[in-house]
Amino acid sequence: MPDQNTPATENPTPRRRAKGRRRKPRSTRSRAAVIAAWAAAGLLVLGGTGLGYVYVKLNDNIQGVDINAALGTDRPQNVDNGSMDILVLGSDSRSGKNSEYGKDEGTARSDTAMVVHVYEGHKKASVVSIPRDTLVTRPTCTDSKGDKVPGGRELMFNTAYQVGGPACAVKTVEAMSGIRMDHYIEVDFTGFKKLIDTLGGVDITTKQDIDDDESHLHLKAGKHTLTGEQALGLVRTRHGVGDGSDLGRIQLQQAFVKALIKQVKEVGVFSSPQKLYDLADTATSALTTDSELDSVKNLAGFASGLKDIGAEDMKMITLPVQYDPANLNRVLPLEKQDRKVWAALEADKPIPASAVKDSAGDKGSAGSVVSSG
Repeated sequence: MPDQNTPATENPTPRRRAKGRRRKPRSTRSRAAVIAAWAAAGLLVLGGTGLGYVYVKLNDNIQGVDINAALGTDRPQNVDNGSMDILVLGSDSRSGKNSEYGKDEGTARSDTAMVVHVYEGHKKASVVSIPRDTLVTRPTCTDSKGDKVPGGRELMFNTAYQVGGPACAVKTVEAMSGIRMDHYIEVDFTGFKKLIDTLGGVDITTKQDIDDDESHLHLKAGKHTLTGEQALGLVRTRHGVGDGSDLGRIQLQQAFVKALIKQVKEVGVFSSPQKLYDLADTATSALTTDSELDSVKNLAGFASGLKDIGAEDMKMITLPVQYDPANLNRVLPLEKQDRKVWAALEADKPIPASAVKDSAGDKGSAGSVVSSG
């Protein structure tokens, strides 16, 4: 498909805004902040004479956003049934050290968006990737200056973050799904690279050559230990694999996440205090979270459920969509199938196969090009 990173336009066709109920989790556990949470939890376990200083330093690293205060009561209801939903965003800010990936225009968009649903018991999870170019009904939001930003119909999903930051991204997802997001986690380009490098790279196998000058990724078919730069290239590439669409890139992202989770489970981060500190320092510096997770103590609590959810316990799909006949650089939600996805998660049930049967998002073979190990 052609390049999809072009400005969004409005269209008068109405879009559904779902209503729904949400639940308050019994405990703060999830798989979403894989590296950061493990590192924070391990640091507390190790203790030591320098823990007081380290604790304060790592707390100062973490950036927090008070989503609850920003959105107030205009949100889906919390309902306590033990499950949890987390919005995980990868931002494409070009500011600071991220400028090497493009011109800094003073704003950022959500280049990657995943809703992670952790089921009651915290043994399994479902992950729904939302294509950045999905045309959605974006609600009215408030920008960083406190000014109202009007919403509209058929606006690109990733513009929500651009105009209103994390709170607007959360508000848009909640409007789409009818499900309250319990937590928010964000990492940018530079933070992502540092996390991978500090971890020691991620082992993957590619089934074909990947060559993409735009994402600076050149890999021969075979086994690789990806550096942070290469890993970032892999999750950003569109032209090197598949049909060049953002949907193919999402499949690569999902395959990489599973490889990352498998490796985090295997790496001995607790065996070396120095490696553990380096990992914790890098991870906490890389993350922006909601205010309920913006401390080492809370991240450690968040980490307590990681041991029970592995890559094989995660069902990963793309939000059911179709290409927009009027603009093949955009995708439209398949509303009937989308309702099946959100209804399943709201009821804490598995996503039915019928929900993705006719979706353009789960067709194609880009995801099969990469595997772990």
